[in-house]
Amino acid sequence: MPSAAIDAQVFAELQETTGADFVVELVDSFLEDAPQGLAGLRAAIAAGDADAFRRQAHSLKSNGVTFGATAFADAARALEHTPLAELGDGAAARVAELATLFDAAAAELRRLRHA
Repeated sequence: MPSAAIDAQVFAELQETTGADFVVELVDSFLEDAPQGLAGLRAAIAAGDADAFRRQAHSLKSNGVTFGATAFADAARALEHTPLAELGDGAAARVAELATLFDAAAAELRRLRHA
């Protein structure tokens, strides 16, 4: 049964094409790197650095797509394609929403990597 946080078919295809052991390494890397990316988004907001914000959002989106974290990837894509100035005071709230989606995806990825 597909998870709301992870598309099980995408995850299974990733395992088929790269091998289960490598997927464990990829998942571990994502679980370590994504919180740093979220922190990078927050830092970019504080600095008003639109380019850094877009780059961090792009990286998070790409990683989310890789694992089938569709809601997470879609939220990151929306941040990537919305100018930081346009987000204004709502930018931090949008990053907080993205962090919540990451938490859900991370929990499911931890479960799947041990399955």
